[in-house]
Amino acid sequence: MLQELFKQEKDYLNFFFDNLDIHAMNHIIDVLHQCKGSIVLSGVGKSGLVAEKISQTLTSTGTRAFFLSPSNALHGDIGIVQSHDIFMMFSKSGESDELLQLLPFVRNRGVRTIAIVGNKNSQLAKKADMVAILPVDQELCPFNLAPTTSSVAQMIFGDVMSIALMKKKQFSIEQYALNHPSGKIGRQLFYRVRDLMLTNDEIPTGAPDHLLVDCLVELSNKACGCILIVDHTRVLKGIFTDGDLRRCLQKYGGGALNIPLGELMTHHPKTVTPDTMATEALILMEKDRPVTVLPVLNGDAQVVGILKMHDLVRSGLL
Repeated sequence: MLQELFKQEKDYLNFFFDNLDIHAMNHIIDVLHQCKGSIVLSGVGKSGLVAEKISQTLTSTGTRAFFLSPSNALHGDIGIVQSHDIFMMFSKSGESDELLQLLPFVRNRGVRTIAIVGNKNSQLAKKADMVAILPVDQELCPFNLAPTTSSVAQMIFGDVMSIALMKKKQFSIEQYALNHPSGKIGRQLFYRVRDLMLTNDEIPTGAPDHLLVDCLVELSNKACGCILIVDHTRVLKGIFTDGDLRRCLQKYGGGALNIPLGELMTHHPKTVTPDTMATEALILMEKDRPVTVLPVLNGDAQVVGILKMHDLVRSGLL
């Protein structure tokens, strides 16, 4: 049964794509792009739920938009609608009483109206300033009553509209990050190395001429799993890790304790800058020979911080 239903839905959606008037859709996108105010979306029932979701997608991708229920609009909330806005009405039938009652009051405010309907002969289609027909031949519902395929078509239209406007506005990933400061998306797009790195006295450092025995306390107390080897101006010369400690003890035994760090360190380790995106730093850590720490350098190759895999995990990036 499920296989047959999926096939039916695919066929119904193919009808939608095959009969969509792309020229009319492009014109609507151009009009929306030129909107000086907000895009107001409205609808009743399932169409209202879809319209509300689309309004949120528009907002998060750089287009000012909000949802207004017809009932609330008729009881005072229409005051939020301004003449430079565009009012979009979602209705499969195009005969929703609430939208038809609201339409004259919206138009009296000098607002341009767009009907998103499935019936080109409907009252909304005839009375709105512009119309987009979403062609749906059949609902998945066996009685052709419950909004199913038509709701999917509305959602597809809304998502494509949102991304088309996003591209026309050249909405950047930096702007997207500013709109999503919370949650995993926000963390992935917003966090930079400077937000997570350890600084100042938290950084374990040593000089090339320091003996290993004299740096063990620094290695243990700072709990970073490494020591960054720097010169007197804090320019990075190399890194000495817990792994290096095990390997040199296996090779030299106790004599390793009296060897200078400059002879034991790894030259040219992976590094990042404070402005590096945290996600890019994570990718660098896992690339080729994986590491768990990254020295953070400024433009003069001076150590200004250290980034630990533990802090990336704790931040919720993974």
